Amino acid sequence: MTAMTGSIAVARRAALGPWVGAAVAAGLVVWSLVGTGVNPLTLFSAEGLGQMATYAQKLFPPDLSPATLHEAGAGALETFAISLVGTCLAAAIALPLAFLATRTVLFSGILYAREDLGWRRYPRIGVYLGAKLLLNVLRTIPEIVWALIFVFAVGLGPFPGALALGCHTGGVLGKLFGEVLEDVDPHPLETLQAGGARRAAILFYGVLPQAWPQFLAYTLYRWEVNIRAAAVLGFVGAGGLGQRIHIAISLFLEHQLLTLILAIYVMVTLVDALSAFLRRRVV
Repeated sequence: MTAMTGSIAVARRAALGPWVGAAVAAGLVVWSLVGTGVNPLTLFSAEGLGQMATYAQKLFPPDLSPATLHEAGAGALETFAISLVGTCLAAAIALPLAFLATRTVLFSGILYAREDLGWRRYPRIGVYLGAKLLLNVLRTIPEIVWALIFVFAVGLGPFPGALALGCHTGGVLGKLFGEVLEDVDPHPLETLQAGGARRAAILFYGVLPQAWPQFLAYTLYRWEVNIRAAAVLGFVGAGGLGQRIHIAISLFLEHQLLTLILAIYVMVTLVDALSAFLRRRVV
């Protein structure tokens, strides 16, 4: 009888669990809405809709003069270059740090034999924690804050934008690459180790062939994200279309602003299509 009563109590708690979680989540949403003063009714009020419609009317028609189109094209190419260089820099940062910040690589036999490391374990623990900390710092600081830091360090222009994207995205990709390495199938690696393969051979013939497709897929996805981020970094002087949009907003050049927004849309659409094509062909 006691066992049956206990089973019923456990079943009731299990049934109530999702409802309790949903109630807590709803409470957090309501608390956030109240704390931030968000009122969706204000956005859709007659006054709010009227102001948005008035500003939208000011944007049309887009400025298609040769000078504006040239400026939009130059800004789009600059934004594209910032995102591409930043993503390549991020991959270069993430790849070595991912190996150093993956427990299975340093301690569980992917590149090292399973053996009692003794005191040699402690330097590896230090390397592991240092790489983890660096990746956390890189991805914790947003791109726009990195851009502000590098604008003060190296000046205005595309260079600080590329550095900002490289640092933040390097931290993100490092975490994603590490998760891929955690899921590497150990059986091919054990076969290579049993055959006397050196660590470099295990890396190039055992680890990278399994991890490379996911590495590339994550890098291409982050490139898509960086295209959008690069357009925003211009607001703090990091070049690209964002800097030109900031100038157009500041000078109330609404027709030029719409042209620049359309340039971002076209560029993002093309890069999304290119990234999807590359993933299908390569991955």
